[in-house]
Amino acid sequence: MKKQILFIMAIFILACNKADDLDQTDIYKYTFDSFSDFKSALINLAKNQTATSNDIFEDFLDSLESMNQIPFVFEDSVAFLYYGEASSVSWAGDFNGWNPNASGYKGTEIDSTGLWILEKKFPLDARLDYKIVKDGRWILDSRNNYTQMSGFGPNSELRMPNWDYPQETILQEGVNRGNLTDNLQIYSVSLGYTIQYRVYTPNGYENMDNLPVIYVTDGHEYADNEKGAMLIVLDNLIHTEQIDPVIAVFIDPREPGNATNNRRGEEYTANIKFANFVADELVSVIDENYRSDPNADSRAILGTSLGGWNSAFFGYQRNDVFHLIGIHSPAFDDEIINNYNNSELLPLKIYMSTGVIYDTQDRARSMKSILENKGYSFKYKEVNEGHSWGNWRALIDEPLIYFFAKSNEL
Repeated sequence: MKKQILFIMAIFILACNKADDLDQTDIYKYTFDSFSDFKSALINLAKNQTATSNDIFEDFLDSLESMNQIPFVFEDSVAFLYYGEASSVSWAGDFNGWNPNASGYKGTEIDSTGLWILEKKFPLDARLDYKIVKDGRWILDSRNNYTQMSGFGPNSELRMPNWDYPQETILQEGVNRGNLTDNLQIYSVSLGYTIQYRVYTPNGYENMDNLPVIYVTDGHEYADNEKGAMLIVLDNLIHTEQIDPVIAVFIDPREPGNATNNRRGEEYTANIKFANFVADELVSVIDENYRSDPNADSRAILGTSLGGWNSAFFGYQRNDVFHLIGIHSPAFDDEIINNYNNSELLPLKIYMSTGVIYDTQDRARSMKSILENKGYSFKYKEVNEGHSWGNWRALIDEPLIYFFAKSNEL
């Protein structure tokens, strides 16, 4: 595979060493036949940079940026780049548990030019969030055109060559949108405080009956187009008849009126009061006010990280109400794994996914083995990604299709 890079100045013909030649403005095309070719180009540019007063690295990086090639990727090899004055530069992200001090992630400055490089290899279909850490300060890679929003703001995004963008997160032409309510509030007797939620109903809802319902924890993020984009995914899948029309209830863990107080750490960690609130109080309100199917076989719970643990907990404790269990990157504890291992086969259909790069793969695989041995109906997926909305947003369609497919054959 060859990488075509446009160069703005003639200096990028590597034989050029004279300052007078820098005034040329013709566009040159240079082809990298290998990662080592790219490295050789950097070394030659560094020699020219130190021999002239012109900042040729800026033009070189501008060319890479225009081709969406920062970081530079050739097959499974990656060159992270940073240009600027610094005493230290490192990279932190999904690939090292967000630890800038992890071994092997400190950049090297090329010949005191201010150009820092970190070379790594990743699976061809990987997608990973990261940031640059310059002199202890965390910053976005300003020359990387790709970002992924997280619960803590944007990260830069590395896209390997065989990673496919999740097209289902882009609204297709001609799709009639469903409706999402404003925030609704319910006082929970079980929890002793008020919770807010929003309800999605599909296009044409007024002419429908007995619709399945999916309850979504961290609902404010699943419904956010920059994170989960689940509203778009639902509209697309319903429009293309990949799934039956579905009602979705997005439960917000943040305190109403005080979004800085996020209660997910208490609600999603095997909290029977929260499980009972959803199963007994919220489900009753939804079934009374919406055209929902009241059967447990048509009711799903979906969550990620602690929310994935919570979904498994619902399946174990409240399978009288929820038979469809959706799990993204589960932050399981030992107890929930032991509970499934020691229980009889429960009436559940389970979807579970995990990344395998500093994600939750170890405990997810332990649970997978239990589900296999017990004979559960389940679907399991591993991806070369980390603990990120970039991972989960690309896998929202899978549990929806698994639970609510039009064919009823999955």
